[in-house]
Amino acid sequence: MWHLCNTSEEVVADEAMLDVGLHERRRARRMRDPQYRAAYERAAREVAQTDAVIRELDALRVDLGMSKAELARRVNRNASSVRRLFTASQVRPELPLVVALADALGAEVRVVRRPA
Repeated sequence: MWHLCNTSEEVVADEAMLDVGLHERRRARRMRDPQYRAAYERAAREVAQTDAVIRELDALRVDLGMSKAELARRVNRNASSVRRLFTASQVRPELPLVVALADALGAEVRVVRRPA
C-alpha cells in the first residue's frame, strides 16, 4: 500500500512505497541473460544517441537565437510538438523530422562509423 502526504514543500512517502531495490535486483538477474543484455545495451545506445542529437539541435537553435515556435513554423509543424521534442525526458522522433529540423537550422545529419 502507498501512503503519501502532500505538504506545502514536498511530497513525503513512507517506507511502504515501491521497493526500488526490487527493480535493481530484477534487472541484475535479467542482465545475466546474454540476449537480454544485448537488447538492453542496444536500446540504451539508441536512447543516448537520440538524446544527443536532440540536445545538439536545441543548442544550435539557441545559438541562432531562434524560438521553438519559429523553428516549428520553418518545418511546418505544430509549435507544441516541437516544444515537447526539446523538453520531454524521452523522445523518439522520426528521422524525416530530425532532418527537417537540422535543415531549418542550417545543419545536416550525418552518420559516423563508431571506432572499432
